Amino acid sequence: MIQEFYHAYLIHRRPFSDSQVMLDMLVENLGQIRLLARLKGKQAVKHSAQLQPFQTLLIRFSGQGDLKYLTQFELASNIADIQLAGKALYCGFYLNELCNRIIPINEPIDLAYQLYQQHLQALTTSCDVEQTLRSFEYQLLELLGYGVDFNYDAQGDPIEAAALYLYVDEQGWCKQNTTHSGFRGEQLMAFSQLDFSQPQTRLLAKQFARYLLKPLLGERELKSRELFLPR
Repeated sequence: MIQEFYHAYLIHRRPFSDSQVMLDMLVENLGQIRLLARLKGKQAVKHSAQLQPFQTLLIRFSGQGDLKYLTQFELASNIADIQLAGKALYCGFYLNELCNRIIPINEPIDLAYQLYQQHLQALTTSCDVEQTLRSFEYQLLELLGYGVDFNYDAQGDPIEAAALYLYVDEQGWCKQNTTHSGFRGEQLMAFSQLDFSQPQTRLLAKQFARYLLKPLLGERELKSRELFLPR
């Protein structure tokens, strides 16, 4: 029986031996899988050039364990190439590293590929990469089961636009009876709509996303964040 081809994106690659590389790929309807690929012979240079980030691939693989074996691959001709440059390229590397770090290997996260592809394509056209990054972070957290309900408070009441809230782990949004700092209800409503157009809302969304991601990432910082530092 001939195995079907799967659409995939390479999100991490590292040497494994003189003739093999280990690949982490985001695969349509499967999630993230880890594979070994053999690169040797006359086609080694060509194949190595094709196994690059942001290129849509068609792959076949074998193996029943945690580590699969890439048996065949080619560039997908039915999907337009994704060309990233400048800050958008840095953002693409961030998406790759974030996916690689927090999406479990070999667990069926069906929509991870589509979410990634959607935001990768958005980076090619959007002038507002921060909006794209926040949208991806919050939707990925939701997809993995770590999302936060921005529509209701800890008591189950709808978020009020004029009220202030603090987030409490394992409880949710707690309404504040003072005028101390916190999240305004209207900002939480914007979060729920993935609307990060207002500067203060955008800043809080970035800070809160980092707060939610930290337990998943652990103590090791994302290397791709260094690309955004002033030089």
